Amino acid sequence: MEVYGCIDVDSEYAKSIGFTSDKFDGWLWRKEGETRIMVSFIKSTDPGKGNLSRLFDAVHAQGLAVAVPTPLGKMQAILTRKGFSKAREFCEDYGESVEVWTLEPPKEPVTP
Repeated sequence: MEVYGCIDVDSEYAKSIGFTSDKFDGWLWRKEGETRIMVSFIKSTDPGKGNLSRLFDAVHAQGLAVAVPTPLGKMQAILTRKGFSKAREFCEDYGESVEVWTLEPPKEPVTP
């Protein structure tokens, strides 16, 4: 299922990857032609239960990378543990360079 633009919690695609309101608040994003899902803003409704890991695995299972712009605090620590790499990218929306942490899907398929 190709989905582009804002991915709202509980939308059809969101449900297919476990991005549901019983686990998260917020939204994800995918620009047309990109092979990654941007974690624009999410908050776990039940932290520490593995829901974020399962979400990342479900995105990877579709062959897509997971990217997180300018993570703060706890999210940055999580991304470091999971092996995300950070780089600076120019953001046309803001007209400036921003930090984006990315984790490509594993070469072997992931079963969420």
